[in-house]
Amino acid sequence: MKMPSDRLVAIVTGAGSGIGYETAKLLKEMDMEVWDLSRRERCPEGVNHIPCDISDENRVMTAVNLIYSRTGHIDLLINNAGFGISGSVEFTQAEESERLMRVNLLGADNVTRACLKYLREGGGRIVFISSAAAVFPIPFQAWYSASKAALAAYALALRNEVRPFGIDVTVLLPGDIKTGFTGSRQKQTRGDDIYKGHIAKSVAVMEKDEINGMSAEYAARQVVKASTRRNPPPLKSIGPKYGLLLFLNRILPARFVNFLLGKLY
Repeated sequence: MKMPSDRLVAIVTGAGSGIGYETAKLLKEMDMEVWDLSRRERCPEGVNHIPCDISDENRVMTAVNLIYSRTGHIDLLINNAGFGISGSVEFTQAEESERLMRVNLLGADNVTRACLKYLREGGGRIVFISSAAAVFPIPFQAWYSASKAALAAYALALRNEVRPFGIDVTVLLPGDIKTGFTGSRQKQTRGDDIYKGHIAKSVAVMEKDEINGMSAEYAARQVVKASTRRNPPPLKSIGPKYGLLLFLNRILPARFVNFLLGKLY
């Protein structure tokens, strides 16, 4: 029987690129034993990779059980994996929105449920990577915004459920980040003639903001900071301007904030 690892054990989903890749790299540099669950085989050197589609509950359970059998404990889970789609609500097909929710929300749920019994053994931490779009729903990104808002609500409810077991839960809300996420977004412009070109224009504005956004390395440092600090906040933005925007969102009328979002995008 393998003896329990004397290092902290972290699971990062979607460590094959972007924030997940940089986060896994930093955790490894902190001498944690890091495991990546993702479909991509590209992950930082020294990080253990298990090929896994997190929307497949059985594969997730098998992967997490394997990690526990090899390490003897799980201390940190970072639910990062996800993808985006864009397009109008009217012309987004059901199978597209369902697939998004299966990964962004239900995939995180699969991994969380698989890890909880192990996290309970010694306390631990779960970090959910949501998005500023959870608070500022973006036109023609309704389903991505909805998935991230649902993820934040799920995580905050979970935080109170697992508090008695010494498990901390934190939700992070990154703003625009310069990563491969922009290029991999599944863009649909069906019906753009009906919407007078607004679909393509809105997505172009958003992608310009992402290309000029913060680096994945910066975002990852904030993720690691939230993952390792004592008494982490339940909800925290990532990015210099987003804390202010969240504050303004709390004090300004919803009608006004939503109007501004419509003008921006």
